[in-house]
Amino acid sequence: MACNGTGCQSGCYKDTTGDQHDNHNNSAADANADDNNRRHRTTCLKCKATEATVFTGGDGGGRFCADCFRSNLYGKFKLAVTSNAMISPTDKVLVAFSGGPSSRVALQFVSEMQLKAQKNYDATANRDRSLPVFAVGVAFIDESEIHPVASAAFDKAVEDIKEIVSNLPLPTKELHVAPISHVYSTKTSDGKQMLRNLTNSVSDATGKEDLLTHLRMLSLQKVAIKNGYTKLVLGSCTSRIACHVLSATVKGQGYSLAADIQYADARWEVPVVLPLRDCPLQELNILCNLDSLKIVDIFNETGAGINGLVSSFVKILQEENPSRECTIVRTAGKLTPFPFNRIPEANVDDADLVSQRRQKKFNLKPIESLPPESFCPICNSPMSCYGNAESRPELFRAACCPSCQYQILPDEASSMDQFYSFLPESIIARAKNGNQKWIREKIQDCLLLDDEDEV
Repeated sequence: MACNGTGCQSGCYKDTTGDQHDNHNNSAADANADDNNRRHRTTCLKCKATEATVFTGGDGGGRFCADCFRSNLYGKFKLAVTSNAMISPTDKVLVAFSGGPSSRVALQFVSEMQLKAQKNYDATANRDRSLPVFAVGVAFIDESEIHPVASAAFDKAVEDIKEIVSNLPLPTKELHVAPISHVYSTKTSDGKQMLRNLTNSVSDATGKEDLLTHLRMLSLQKVAIKNGYTKLVLGSCTSRIACHVLSATVKGQGYSLAADIQYADARWEVPVVLPLRDCPLQELNILCNLDSLKIVDIFNETGAGINGLVSSFVKILQEENPSRECTIVRTAGKLTPFPFNRIPEANVDDADLVSQRRQKKFNLKPIESLPPESFCPICNSPMSCYGNAESRPELFRAACCPSCQYQILPDEASSMDQFYSFLPESIIARAKNGNQKWIREKIQDCLLLDDEDEV
């Protein structure tokens, strides 16, 4: 006899209608949950309202809509500028433009910051205009004397750069195109030939590339000094700094490493600032694609020697783990900065609190209480001991850091004499002045002031 389910405790009776209804509800709930999870996975992390179209990796990475991605990247730039007092209203800022994505974004962001300052200035037309708008210029270093390119390609690149600068919002930016050989005085020598002789005298591929990097900085400094700029903005990003951390370690530049990776560097006559220090190259490339920021690829060649190997190594690491570059830079950032890794307070408006916070964070002593630094005359790296910076070539080697001695300076005495004769006057003068400054500091207590009479 079939069981009718009444009073049956065996469980053989089932209400098939109820089961079907429950299964339908469960399926609908699962489908809704899947839809919600799918929407959650594709929703912008910042606004939580728009579909994410940009996906980034590394620390602080995630998914963003286009607008939130722009504001997030600009926010990193703005935080670096404001928290480190990089730009003040009275500054005249020179942006180093190489044509790559990093310098292109740096130029765009500095221009946007200037535009906002200009709008605020214009809005106070009927009130006291106590804060002026900082000026902006652009410098492009012509390296065709070292990396020969077709004249047509170079002319096209310069025209593209002029177009980029002219299309930036007002105020107008002045463009400076300077050959790298202008580190030489054209009154006393043929700069182009001297530059070729100098680079040809360096046989090591890594040393030659590093020497060109130092000459490029000298060229930028010369443009900045000649035209009255007060800050030099470089587009060095997280990716490039991560490569520098590893390559500098391999080259034995551990003592001076902390000097090169900070937000500010005032060891130069015109202080250098790195507002894109917290921005990975991946994000800069994405922004260039989103906003159609034009890239001028003319001298961006693959590094040679140690620099090229390290760059390839870091690229592989980044592909395996998108946070590797940020981790390298964050770890190196724990090194104690040098006293010159801050903007001098005399050149900063209303930056006392910023300076005090940085001194407390890094336990920095006031600059006047610290002994003077000794710098390598070639790469300007701080050195842990003072070298003999006489002008004679046989003694010039002792004034240089170990890395430059090993990778740039020739070993033979006759070759060293020739190398020394090809050096720009600014490098030789820096060696002399550095030693004189150190000697003067040592005997400061024995010197008479201008208003003191001899006894």
